[in-house]
Amino acid sequence: MHRFLFFTLAIINLGVFRPAAFSTNVGFRSDTLAILEPKDEHQVETQTIVSLIYQAHYRKLPFNDSLSNVVFENYFQALDPNKSYFLKSDLDYFDKYKDQLDNTIPAGDVSFAYQVFSIYRERALNRIDKVYELLKVEPDFSKEETFETDRDKLEWKNSWDELDERWLKIIKNQAMSYKINGKEWSDIAETLEKRFKRLEKAIYQYNSEDVYELYMNAFTSAYDPHTDYFSPVDKENFQIDMSLSLEGIGAQLTQQLDYTKIAAIIPGGPAYKSKLLQKGDRIVGVAQGDDAEFIDVIGWRLDEVVKKIRGPKGTVVRLQVIKSEDDINSLPDTVRLVRDKIKLERSAAKAEIIEIQEGRKSYSMGVVTVPSFYIDFEALHKGDKDYRSTTRDVKHLVDSVKNIGIDGLMIDLRYNGGGSLKEAIELTGLFIPDGPVVIQRNYDNSKEVMKDMDKGEVFYDGPLAVLTNRFSASASEIFSGAIQDYKRGIIVGENTFGKGTVQNLVDLRRHVASRLLRSGQVDLGTKIGSEDIPIGQLKLTLAKFYRVTGSSTQRMGVAPDITFPSPYDDENYGEASRPNALPWDVIATSKFEPTNQISDKMIEHLEELYRTHLAEDEQLQELVKEIEKAKKLRADTEVSLNLEERRAMAKEDEVEDDLATSIDSGEISESESDSEDDKLKDDPYLKEGLRLLAELSRTKVG
Repeated sequence: MHRFLFFTLAIINLGVFRPAAFSTNVGFRSDTLAILEPKDEHQVETQTIVSLIYQAHYRKLPFNDSLSNVVFENYFQALDPNKSYFLKSDLDYFDKYKDQLDNTIPAGDVSFAYQVFSIYRERALNRIDKVYELLKVEPDFSKEETFETDRDKLEWKNSWDELDERWLKIIKNQAMSYKINGKEWSDIAETLEKRFKRLEKAIYQYNSEDVYELYMNAFTSAYDPHTDYFSPVDKENFQIDMSLSLEGIGAQLTQQLDYTKIAAIIPGGPAYKSKLLQKGDRIVGVAQGDDAEFIDVIGWRLDEVVKKIRGPKGTVVRLQVIKSEDDINSLPDTVRLVRDKIKLERSAAKAEIIEIQEGRKSYSMGVVTVPSFYIDFEALHKGDKDYRSTTRDVKHLVDSVKNIGIDGLMIDLRYNGGGSLKEAIELTGLFIPDGPVVIQRNYDNSKEVMKDMDKGEVFYDGPLAVLTNRFSASASEIFSGAIQDYKRGIIVGENTFGKGTVQNLVDLRRHVASRLLRSGQVDLGTKIGSEDIPIGQLKLTLAKFYRVTGSSTQRMGVAPDITFPSPYDDENYGEASRPNALPWDVIATSKFEPTNQISDKMIEHLEELYRTHLAEDEQLQELVKEIEKAKKLRADTEVSLNLEERRAMAKEDEVEDDLATSIDSGEISESESDSEDDKLKDDPYLKEGLRLLAELSRTKVG
């Protein structure tokens, strides 16, 4: 039975980068590692990024010594967040560059990044060698010692001996769950060794573009958390996430050491229709079209293999595949596939009807889950009448549940991190007559009032609730804030994330090519302009958005009308916890006409009903207990590395799990235990939201 446990996993970032060579206490592999250097285009690309931020970023910060220090700290934090590779003396060595980055970066000089990365890579690889040695001998799990899981509390170590001790604790902590479950050390060591083998391979595969992307993001994040540089590969992946589609074969790929493996087959795609590929198959060769030679991709980076397999709809790709059940030395099969457009349905809006019993009446509730605000811009610009978007999908889904018959509608925005601003405005328009939805203040202090333009049309005018949590952000907050301000529906759940900034995507290619041509570098400018050289993309914060009341959602988020218990606090979760987040402020309100379908008296009535549920509902009471326990556990960031103590803690949790299961299931008869009951039992937030929506549909107070 599902329990409502909330906890923070202490994830040790084992690094993906590495270092150079001024400490003699560590062996070096400089003879086996490729020297990573900036590419020719990186200088002008950097100058272009700096120029765009100077011109159009919402926050007008001078790039001075103070900001240079922030970039310095950001870069080391990105490379070594757990302070497990560098020593304090390393940072002291590089300290001379701390006040110089505001001079070097605007000039397009990124050599600092590669110098530091070189040291990091060497250290990480040699640290992995030491880990392999550690795994040969089982550590002493009877010692009374602890492991700190909060990386912010960690200090840079002063000596290799101290760092060795930290790593011994890291290994013991990673091994602890296996020990508790009775695994022998030989099995544990083998499992951990495979983990570090994968890490080692990833480190070897880092290239110049990876280092550049990391460094540029250390720079851009000094301005705010949402200004990002995307490398050419990440640029393509971001566009896929936004459009919910890609052109390829319809297979999700993963990497296992030297081999690219199929992790899943996407239903409806070419791979699915061919029935020639299955999960676990290994791709060892790729050829374009029917005539090209196969390229061996064993040992390639995963993103490079993906680039070879993706391609325009209607084109042919051939794969050499070793089946999952065959030995790696078997001869591969050849699979011919015609690429097609693949829909990524898992991230699309979905709908269902859930029956809920309140008092003597049963209510049919439509629940539309919206994971993100997406739109296929490319298809839209091409004039495709069937282009994919959140609003179009939700409109179709709401229409389908309306036709079946519903007493109320719930829009579930939990974990919806945002997306298209256009879609947030248009989705709001399905539920209000017309009028302003959001106000945008731009980097030049100009303001735009963005409106629902459907001339009074309301697609759904019945009882409405919006369910949010701490991770509902950005476009989710525009939608939920507008529904609340127009008094169109009730907002229930947790306070939202608090991201009230607007980002635009800037394709750097045109800007970079233009700058090169103006400077006389015609050859490089022509190559970039003709797309012979891949160029990245900048996601730039150039505006803030405000509710129609004039209040920003930045840092504050949207407070629900009915607030459910939450394990997440402002200090550690949400925009307010992010370094360099823009401040909250207020501007003049916009003229708008509330629908007044929700009154203050109705909110008071629902609050009183919720308090009654909280006092009487065992499931809600159990949830509150689990949340309080989670908060206490989170506050204690030191975990024991003593096996018996950890076993005792695990036993205590197991007993509590059994107790919770009996509480959850003890009063349910067999006839009541259908799938909907199970769903609501596993999701107390949804259950309580639907109970309040049922009350909203039942009565109008005031």
